[in-house]
Amino acid sequence: MTKAGDLYGQSLYDLALSENLTDDILSQMESVKQIFKENPDYITLLSEPSVPKKERLKLVDEAFDGQLQPYLLSFIKILIERGLLRQYSACTRRFKESYNKDHGIAEATVTSAITLDDSQLTALKNKLEKISGKKILLTQKTDETVLGGIRVEVEGKLYDGTVQGRLDELRKRVDETVLS
Repeated sequence: MTKAGDLYGQSLYDLALSENLTDDILSQMESVKQIFKENPDYITLLSEPSVPKKERLKLVDEAFDGQLQPYLLSFIKILIERGLLRQYSACTRRFKESYNKDHGIAEATVTSAITLDDSQLTALKNKLEKISGKKILLTQKTDETVLGGIRVEVEGKLYDGTVQGRLDELRKRVDETVLS
């Protein structure tokens, strides 16, 4: 994360928290992030110094006025004025991290060779919630190189129950034994 993204994202979070708007602003930030991701030329246009600042701010007003919480709209305008709009994703990430921390939420990613069904995901989510003591937001990825089993990452901790992970661990032990 960038220093500017951390600073601005945390500042917006602190403001939203004081106004009891964290839920609304977070969902809107995620929506805007998706719009920016799908339309990278729009960010380029809003960041272009050759386009007068007034016109860039007017474009944002036309696109989002009445659809976004006023604090978020003002936040986006501040990023444009300061030439930091490309830091918007980092700001969103920091806002979400602060939100999750305050609400006892942890994000987890499960990687498996095949897509897990709903009952497997629910069982895994319940187990992770019991282990972490937090509400888990689970994201699923498939990776055919996993071979079998699952790999779960929760808050920077990796739980590797994949066949590939076990083979790597076994290989490491054999190498240590042979070298010793």
